[in-house]
Amino acid sequence: MRGVFVVVLCAAAGLTGGCDTEEFHPKGPTLETQTGARIVRMHDPELVARGRAVFAQHCARCHGAQAEGAPDWRRRGPGGLYPPPPLDGSGHAWHHASTQLKDIIRNGSPPGQGGMPAWKDKLSEEEIDAAVEWFQSLWPNAVYAAWWDTEQRSLGRRPVK
Repeated sequence: MRGVFVVVLCAAAGLTGGCDTEEFHPKGPTLETQTGARIVRMHDPELVARGRAVFAQHCARCHGAQAEGAPDWRRRGPGGLYPPPPLDGSGHAWHHASTQLKDIIRNGSPPGQGGMPAWKDKLSEEEIDAAVEWFQSLWPNAVYAAWWDTEQRSLGRRPVK
């Protein structure tokens, strides 16, 4: 029995020894959200790079090269539809949870709201995820922190302080 204990103890020590490596200490700003939760903001650099490419190829024509949106995006156009909004954190995209953002990309604007086409037959789920990761990486920290609270509520979680 003592031999089993020593083996388990050594295995546990080996597993926890790896916890002091860089991969367990994320690099990114620590933010306090509106609910008082403290989070570490991290974006996967490879996913962000892929998202930048997807956005440039498929989204920038309408939303702008830096996701700045159409100049007069708050006013309905001549056809009664809203122009493409900014996705860089200066618009309202951060008010929506990830599932809502991705649903709009997949299925387009709700009828009568905007001219966003559905991309579900043109972009894979991975490309949609990457595009969202890229434009969220542009958001100022305060905007990202506010969005995080929205995201947690959408997942049925209460942010922990």
